[in-house]
Amino acid sequence: MAKPDAPFTPLSIAVLTVSDTRTLDTDTSGQLLSDSLIEAGHQLADRQLQPDDIYQIRATVSAWIARSDVQVVLITGGTGFTGRDSTPEAITPLLDKLVDGFGELFRHISWQEIGTSTLQSRALAGLANRTLVVCVPGSTNACRTAWTKILQEQLDARTRPCNFVQHLGSAELCDSRA
Repeated sequence: MAKPDAPFTPLSIAVLTVSDTRTLDTDTSGQLLSDSLIEAGHQLADRQLQPDDIYQIRATVSAWIARSDVQVVLITGGTGFTGRDSTPEAITPLLDKLVDGFGELFRHISWQEIGTSTLQSRALAGLANRTLVVCVPGSTNACRTAWTKILQEQLDARTRPCNFVQHLGSAELCDSRA
């Protein structure tokens, strides 16, 4: 539910693609997230591509959550079960609080699209230093699902009864549920 008289708050969002095989030119998932956030009125703070390496992922995200001008980090890739998939292991130690409902909701929505294969998604989200960090699978369809069915609304201050904007650096609190 939107509150039309509330002002839109543009956020500064960084996008990280985790992949051993993609380049920025072939990264359709990171491009979709970048295009979608700009289309929604947000700002792209940075965009990078890192290999499936726990320490490189952690270093990039640590630098972003330390920056006062980055309010959201969107990560695509590295959430599966192969030996190289290590995004959840890289990110979880950095989080101050987990947003358990994000992974649950993502898998629930994905079940309608891909059936029981959604069990293999280790999508997650959490807050670190008043920065929202979101990890989604590397497929372009998974990124589209996460953006259109969860993130677009939750990164919009007009979404009621509440949204993530109130929890991010430089954001004002939203109204209560009343």
